[in-house]
Amino acid sequence: MTSLPFTPTAIVPAGTGRRLNVLGDQQCIKLTGQDTNQQFTLIEQLNVPGTGIPRHVHALDDELFQVLAGEVEYETADMVKTLRAGDVLFAPRGIAHSWRVVGTEKAHVMLSVFPAGAEHMFEELAALPAGPLDFAIVAEICGRYGITFG
Repeated sequence: MTSLPFTPTAIVPAGTGRRLNVLGDQQCIKLTGQDTNQQFTLIEQLNVPGTGIPRHVHALDDELFQVLAGEVEYETADMVKTLRAGDVLFAPRGIAHSWRVVGTEKAHVMLSVFPAGAEHMFEELAALPAGPLDFAIVAEICGRYGITFG
C-alpha cells in the first residue's frame, strides 16, 4: 500500500490551529492544503466590529463563509446582506465582494477556501511589519494568489 500525500483524517481540537493577524483579521488556520490534499483551506475568524476586507475579486478560488456568532455584512455588485449565526454565504471566484463585522459583538466565522492555497497568502500578509499599511505591497502579495482589489 502506498502512503497518501496528506493526512487521511485530521482532528483539530477546539482552541488549536495556527493563529494569524492578517491586517486586523484575526484568523486561526484549522486545515491547510497539506491536510486536505489541496482540496480546501479551513480558517476560523474571530473579529471585533469594524474589522473588514475591502472589495476584491478572487480569480483562482471560491469562498464559503459560515457565520457562527455576531453579524457580518457582505457586499457584492448586486447585494448587501447582513448575515447572522447560522447563515452561510458562497462567494464564487470572479465575483467582487467585501465583508465587514457590524453590530456590537465579535463575529465568529468559519471560512472555507476551495481549492487550498490561501493560507500561504495569509501567512505572507501576517508577516508584514507593523506600522502604516503599504497597500501596494498588500496588492502585490494578493495578486500572486489571483486576488485583485477594486
